[in-house]
Amino acid sequence: MRVIIVGGVAGGASAAARIRRLDERAEIVIYERSGYISYANCGLPYYIGGIIEDRDDLTVQTPEGFRKRFQIDARPHHEVTDVDAQNKTVTVRDLLSGKSFTDHYDKLLLSPGAKPVLPDYPWITQKNVFTLRTVEDTLRIRAYAEERHVKRAVIVGGGFIGLETAENLMAKGISVTILQRGDQLLPMLDRDMASFIHAKLRAKGAAVVLGADAATHACIGEADMIVVAVGVTPETTLARAIGLRTGKKGAISVNDRMETSHPDIYAVGDAVEIRHRVTGEILPIALAGPANKQGRIAADNICGRESHYAGSLSSSVIKLFDMTAAATGINEKTAKRLGLSYERVVLSPASHAGYYPGARVMTMKVLYEKSTERLLGAQIVGTDGVDKRIDVLATAIFAGLPATALKDLDLAYAPPYSSAKDPVNMAGFIIDNIESGLVAQFHHDELPHIRTLENTCLLDTRTPTEYARGHADGFINIPLDELRNRLHELDPSKRIYIMCQSGLRSYLSARILSENGFDCCHFSGGYRFYESVLLDREAAATAHPCGAEK
Repeated sequence: MRVIIVGGVAGGASAAARIRRLDERAEIVIYERSGYISYANCGLPYYIGGIIEDRDDLTVQTPEGFRKRFQIDARPHHEVTDVDAQNKTVTVRDLLSGKSFTDHYDKLLLSPGAKPVLPDYPWITQKNVFTLRTVEDTLRIRAYAEERHVKRAVIVGGGFIGLETAENLMAKGISVTILQRGDQLLPMLDRDMASFIHAKLRAKGAAVVLGADAATHACIGEADMIVVAVGVTPETTLARAIGLRTGKKGAISVNDRMETSHPDIYAVGDAVEIRHRVTGEILPIALAGPANKQGRIAADNICGRESHYAGSLSSSVIKLFDMTAAATGINEKTAKRLGLSYERVVLSPASHAGYYPGARVMTMKVLYEKSTERLLGAQIVGTDGVDKRIDVLATAIFAGLPATALKDLDLAYAPPYSSAKDPVNMAGFIIDNIESGLVAQFHHDELPHIRTLENTCLLDTRTPTEYARGHADGFINIPLDELRNRLHELDPSKRIYIMCQSGLRSYLSARILSENGFDCCHFSGGYRFYESVLLDREAAATAHPCGAEK
């Protein structure tokens, strides 16, 4: 059996190695048009900032390594330009010599990946404009920054690549402005959770400009370097030429065996559309984890083993300075778009036991379906322990656990790593309290409407010192520890909306009031969460077009 793989990196390279493990006699050829067969795509921004010092560390496997260990013929600088599916041949162009030749296959695997979106901006062809997708791209960006002594850079786009590049350019002492067309960075998060990301970047000195039209933005002309990172689109030029069936964004349609619409042609990675496990939607998901799994599954089926792709949760994580942001499943924006009836809980647990030094607060947001308690998604922003908790939540969603079952998970505990009630357990306790009717809650986006209602009381149960440092408009202050003795100050005919710093004291206050006959509900996330959202809106409203404050 002769297998030709078009494209290496994650999907193609993992498929090639798996095929060899399953079939010692197979002839395996990888044609990769870049100069690198298998490289750490997600590590590219960190070479720019010098965190990864040696460019060779970006290479996961070399052509020589493939030949020596796996007897795989891996050829960089080779582009497959045509496929004759009828006769099972490919036309290949050697990009170094310019010569073309024909090769034949029994099985063909396409792993062409995705290409950066290049909007039709008037300045897009300038020599100081870059995209970041390949090793060659990251080498060019770092060389340009160092050789030209770049002082000011503009990042167009606020996704993973844009923000990681921004951080790493800032590590080189370069002033960075981030232009984002939408109203937030990191679209995997909801706007309220993204407020912490905006604040971190601004605190580190980056200018964050939301709602920006990069095509005509004033600071473009002032930049020494521009990195365009507005997203990627599936690279399906070859697939369309073959006549393969395609779907959303032109991505290659495959079944769960990674088979395309043509016999003996498989496809994997960023170029294909796959099933989202929460929504059931078929769409492209450009992440390394799914690509690697798909490569393995395609290899299994090529070699006669029955293997099926289970779908993706779009689980992702990003490091920004000392902060980590992670998400799995879907966010509120998607839940609303799909018309799902959902509930959300927001909490601010510590990364580990509070009495052990170094505990840091994280903010967690968990979504679930009201009628079924089906977990829909989660978002976490913090420092230590974020990645651990998002993986637990992703596993719970994948396994189909109901949201209330989070309280029952038996998770490892020692003071340096967690609390006896892990943050994931705490999310489950809160959801169980809500679903059992023990407490009601309200959210920051409901406050404007609540303030217009009659027969209501807004109550802040933090300490007077905390209240004096800042509080939401209209809230009176009765500290939790004084509440039982001051119940006479509250009107039992009014519904009481309670806020504290993180949500714990407001919950305890709600239980006291409920047991004494009051109608009440508590604020999800606490004043800490409310303040982050409020300050972010104010910062966005007062930002200068090129980032400086008015």
